[in-house]
Amino acid sequence: MSQPQHTERLLTPGEVAALFRVDPKTVTRWASAGRIGSIRTPGGHRRFRETEVRALLASLTTSAPLDRSSDRAARKTAG
Repeated sequence: MSQPQHTERLLTPGEVAALFRVDPKTVTRWASAGRIGSIRTPGGHRRFRETEVRALLASLTTSAPLDRSSDRAARKTAG
């Protein structure tokens, strides 16, 4: 009996671009520069592993710490 193979979803440059809110050409440049891994289809098109793309997106979109001092200053000037 053969084991079922887990096939990961592959995204097009356009789908990755939509997630990052950039142009698809930017995604292609990132791949050429090695900033994001890609796979080439037999036709030469780039595809990106969804898990890798989402991990990169999560690492770049961590929430910034809240700066309470600027919040207090804004309230003083407003009131």
